[in-house]
Amino acid sequence: MITEIGIVAGDIWHYLDSKNGEANFSSLKSGVDQPKDLLLMSLGWLSREGYVVLEQLQGDDYKITLRK
Repeated sequence: MITEIGIVAGDIWHYLDSKNGEANFSSLKSGVDQPKDLLLMSLGWLSREGYVVLEQLQGDDYKITLRK
């Protein structure tokens, strides 16, 4: 499972990089096309390692930004 999380984390990184370094979770979910739980685990890992910043928007959505 850790390998899958790492692969999806790389997919998230590349997706954000192609979107000028930021996206909201709903667009990330459709752009990366992975199960929601795997996306959340990968985002948690990227966040914990300091690679992304998460900011809560209205409702359940989040803004995800690559750390500069």
